[in-house]
Amino acid sequence: MDIQTGQIVRAPSPMESLEKQLSCPICLDMFTKPVVILPCQHNLCRSCASELYDSKNPYHFSGGIFRCPTCRFEVVLDRHGVYGLQRNLLVENIIDIYKQQLEKGSNALEPPLKSKETKEPMCDVHEEEKINIYCVTCQTPTCSMCKVFGQHKDCEVSTLKSVYEVQKSELKNSIDLLGASNSCLQAMLSQMEETSKTVEENCQAQKQKLGEKFDHLYAVLEDRKTHLLEQITQEQDEKVAVIRSLVQQYNEQLQASIKLMDKASQTMDNNNTAEFLIAAKQLLIEAKDATKNSHLQRPEPGFESMDHFTIDTEDVEAVLTKMDFGVGGIDNDDDEEEEEEEEEE
Repeated sequence: MDIQTGQIVRAPSPMESLEKQLSCPICLDMFTKPVVILPCQHNLCRSCASELYDSKNPYHFSGGIFRCPTCRFEVVLDRHGVYGLQRNLLVENIIDIYKQQLEKGSNALEPPLKSKETKEPMCDVHEEEKINIYCVTCQTPTCSMCKVFGQHKDCEVSTLKSVYEVQKSELKNSIDLLGASNSCLQAMLSQMEETSKTVEENCQAQKQKLGEKFDHLYAVLEDRKTHLLEQITQEQDEKVAVIRSLVQQYNEQLQASIKLMDKASQTMDNNNTAEFLIAAKQLLIEAKDATKNSHLQRPEPGFESMDHFTIDTEDVEAVLTKMDFGVGGIDNDDDEEEEEEEEEE
């Protein structure tokens, strides 16, 4: 009876109590297969555990931390995540039996559970004998008849309980060691991920620096190319100007000579002796002067050549070809080989 309300409170039935024990603490419904068991011995639906784990560890490609929603116990999971947890087949079997009993409308769940729990393993050789001792020599449980008359009669034996306590302690220590090892592996994986990320960042930075260095080299070569082209163009303009000046002088002299020839030809056609002599004297003087001035300045041999602008790039090409990472950015393998040869000599 509820003291405050005065109403009679019905005690929960065994089936209701069992259903409460078979409820998932996340979805609050009965466990759905598969059921996983945590190291703290609490059970969860694997789908519910996976959703909770994914929400807390979005980047769980190398494992993560999972906290039990019942007792807050922290579990270190490997890269398999929740799928690496062991299934609780016992709980799954109980759920199957529970559902079968619900379908039959019966509450007779406890007897089969009790009979299953109280069932003891029997000896394979002596089917009526229970396994009650442990053969230390063969490392296997056996029965008393096997020790007295069977294949373990010459072996060393011990009680199941003593061996159980020893192996349970050893297994617990192994679990602890595995847990510590898993933590170290998890830390190493995280460190490897950070190292990999750092390597990628450093490589990207070096690529950028290398690109800037080569861009600077391109700029220097382009500036030098422009400067040398300007020198060639300047000399071209100067030589072309000299040639054009000479061409103009020769054209002027040619025109004057043609006029003088025409004038001389007209004088030759004059049959008047006096007039011819008067004009011929002046024409002879002008012809002599024209002949003397016909030897104008000429370009020197090779004036048109531009071979002096040839540039030797073999040394620079060799340096650029040997450019490599290291001190000075030049591959010194050939120099080292020459030094070794000199030392040998």
